[in-house]
Amino acid sequence: MADAAPDLQKITESVENLKTELEAHRYICSDQIATAVYLAYHLRKPILIEGPPGVGKTELAKTTADMFALPLIRLQCYEGLDEAKAIYEWKYGKQLLYTQVLKETLDEVLQGAKGFAESVGRLHEFGDIFFSEEFLEPRPLMKALQEKAGCILLIDEVDKSDHEFESLLLEMLSDYQLSIPEIGTLKAVNEPPLVFLTSNNTREISDALKRRCLHLYIPFPDLELEQRIIHARVPEIPPELRRQLVKFIHELRGLDLKKVPAISETIDWARTLLLLHTESLDPQLVRDTLNVILKFQEDIENVNSELTSLTSQALK
Repeated sequence: MADAAPDLQKITESVENLKTELEAHRYICSDQIATAVYLAYHLRKPILIEGPPGVGKTELAKTTADMFALPLIRLQCYEGLDEAKAIYEWKYGKQLLYTQVLKETLDEVLQGAKGFAESVGRLHEFGDIFFSEEFLEPRPLMKALQEKAGCILLIDEVDKSDHEFESLLLEMLSDYQLSIPEIGTLKAVNEPPLVFLTSNNTREISDALKRRCLHLYIPFPDLELEQRIIHARVPEIPPELRRQLVKFIHELRGLDLKKVPAISETIDWARTLLLLHTESLDPQLVRDTLNVILKFQEDIENVNSELTSLTSQALK
């Protein structure tokens, strides 16, 4: 039996309702995050989410798609990303096939044409067909505009793309339309997409892009909020062990590490400790599982020397 469609009017009638629904989908968040999503929905403005890696920026877009029962269209950004991968490209194979067919029927096409000008005119008619929507291969941005019932468009890690790519986004983010030289302007079919952009702050985002978006910064959560997140994601873990592991993670974040543990690492560690039937943290257990929460050997070696002290702090 298919799941009942969500009551969007009820979900979006207040920030409190939206926050409650996010939590029902196991995304535990602050009032600030819920308010940003509420405003993005009602104002139909993109939302630029910045913050350190692993704090739930991408997960917020994915959870919103689940909550609204909308398709999620994701564009993963990288250096060198261009319109052919982000907006559209031509189906060159299909164009080539049709060109071969045209060559084989050239006599029929030109039959009855009087003079060179009329022959060229007939050929131009076929040239225009080759550059029609039938020969377009839509990429994520174009697909988002074609979704009749709307969608969630996730433009992930936009800071990894080039400044030139940001310029390609401006028309989409301000007017929910794209200009294709051979065809013209394509607009959202019906409901414009709800757009989430994420950035890990590896470079500055342009003022022009920021002006078109609501801004949200997601920091690492405090102790209480992170415990609630772990409870939502790993509900089987005992409360005291949950308190200890979250406190240990917060102690680690205060150290000078190449990469501090993110929320995703906290969740992975909680699942690891549960799998190992852990009842309480001890230095040897932590040492054996450090590779779950620390991703650089240099960090692991630096933490090893302080492991007894850190574990004692977490147990208090």
